[in-house]
Amino acid sequence: MKHFDLIGRSYTWLGLSATMVTLSILAIAIFGLNFGIDFTGGSLIELDLENSFEVADVRGQLEELGYDDTTVQEAGEGALFIRLEGISQEEHDVIVASLAESYGEIDELRFESIGPVIGQELKKKSSIALILLSVLIVFYVAWTFRKVSKPVASWKYGILTLVAAAHDLILPLGVFAVIGSLVGYQIDTAFVAALLTILGYSINDTIVVFDRTRENLVTNRHSDESFGEIVNKSVMQSFARSINTSLTTLLVLLAIFFFGGSTTKSFILALMIGILSGAYSSIFLASPLLVMWNKKEK
Repeated sequence: MKHFDLIGRSYTWLGLSATMVTLSILAIAIFGLNFGIDFTGGSLIELDLENSFEVADVRGQLEELGYDDTTVQEAGEGALFIRLEGISQEEHDVIVASLAESYGEIDELRFESIGPVIGQELKKKSSIALILLSVLIVFYVAWTFRKVSKPVASWKYGILTLVAAAHDLILPLGVFAVIGSLVGYQIDTAFVAALLTILGYSINDTIVVFDRTRENLVTNRHSDESFGEIVNKSVMQSFARSINTSLTTLLVLLAIFFFGGSTTKSFILALMIGILSGAYSSIFLASPLLVMWNKKEK
């Protein structure tokens, strides 16, 4: 593995990344993102029913109460999600009492109600946070790599770090567009927290690989090795570290996903997708792009 020519197969890795990103963008365009009430406003009720139920019957009962535009989803054995327009505490009590008459004892797990103005404000602030963080990252990486501005300008390391991070954010969005349509997983503030975590993890992983390139460029400044060979050697030196770190993190997340509570599953799933993508992009995307950019300039 030490002498594997990863950079020589750049078009293979970039083609795979382009395919995954394209499929993710198509999924978002076709299915759309299932935004939660954190961003759209409305009310969410999560119940644990004593008796078995049919989603269609619950939806019909809600329509009889005057709530036509509702989303009803089964969330595990006996658990039920009800999403509807913003309701008051009194209306909530009527809905729960009505369902209790039909399905026996009810254990209410969650009731949230958020106005549409607050939802739009959260969406705006989340977007600003992602953009601001991205700009700061470019400046930080450019400053850190300022002493190895040859043969590649230091700011390009920052741009490629962002490209890899964008790749790692798009893939979870694409997956959640599909499973949001099929299973009902939503884009909420917990998902945004997962994206920010993925962003940090991805950037850290990419910078570790780039930092090894920086070290090798300094120590091999007078050698006969080409830039591509130095980058390839740097990636191979970082390969085991990146894979082992990702695998150990994934093992912990898998344990939480299967044995943790149902409310954390979507958050953990987003993290797992992002960490897998981050491990791939730091090795098979960022460094090959760095070499290709250098060749194109020449």
